[in-house]
Amino acid sequence: MRYIEPHGHMVSRTTDDYESMALAGCAAICEPAFWAGFDRKSADGFYDYFCQLTRHEPKRAAKYGIPHYSWLCINPKEAEDLGLAREVMALIPQFLQAPNVLGIGEIGLNKNTRNELKILEAHIDLAVQHHQLILVHTPHLEDKRKGTRLIVDALKSHGKVKPERVIIDHVEEHTFREVVEQGFWAGITLYPESKASPQRAVDMLETISSQNVWLNSACDWGHSDPLAVPKAALEMRRRGHSVEVVDRLIYQNPLQFLSQCAKFKDPGVIA
Repeated sequence: MRYIEPHGHMVSRTTDDYESMALAGCAAICEPAFWAGFDRKSADGFYDYFCQLTRHEPKRAAKYGIPHYSWLCINPKEAEDLGLAREVMALIPQFLQAPNVLGIGEIGLNKNTRNELKILEAHIDLAVQHHQLILVHTPHLEDKRKGTRLIVDALKSHGKVKPERVIIDHVEEHTFREVVEQGFWAGITLYPESKASPQRAVDMLETISSQNVWLNSACDWGHSDPLAVPKAALEMRRRGHSVEVVDRLIYQNPLQFLSQCAKFKDPGVIA
């Protein structure tokens, strides 16, 4: 079995996780910028973090034969301080030419505040200005539907966003259709407690089209599982889904979306 992990926060994972993922068939990893578990106090901290994502983490992944890609932004959890957020965003353009940077993400909303929305709109403008793909975080639990609608409205109202170049992540049963019916891609996140289990994700996939959807683990410093994607694939096989259907979902779909960035190379093709 081969798969692409399109959303994993590997800076918070051990080298043993890389080995386990490689053994499970992980062909590539994509790492969005995210909240570190605490609020960073200065733009200098983000500069170092962007260096980690673009220079150091790819080397660590390469030791296990896994190509590593990244996305850059300031996470919505840290967007309340508008001054800091704009300082951090000013750093991003100098990193966009790094060979492993796919786009802007994971941007979005956390508590659906006005400041978060302002920084979301600024990120969208930055992505359009630099012709970048966009990866969006939707809020957790009770704020998800409202936040998803605010995000979709912000993307649609910009005027120059191409929906097929946007993946809106962490969708659930009550938000999936609102995303894909507007032409965006949807990500189902396999994360204990606050998102979907592999069983619940497969339940969802059996009631909706999986054409423009990917699965991801969003593994980070919290209670999460870097092998969640292959476990969901096993659940699909147990239920009788064909190898071709599984491969389409966990390999071909993320490949199709990510290949819109010329930097992303099909890991199954030998150069």
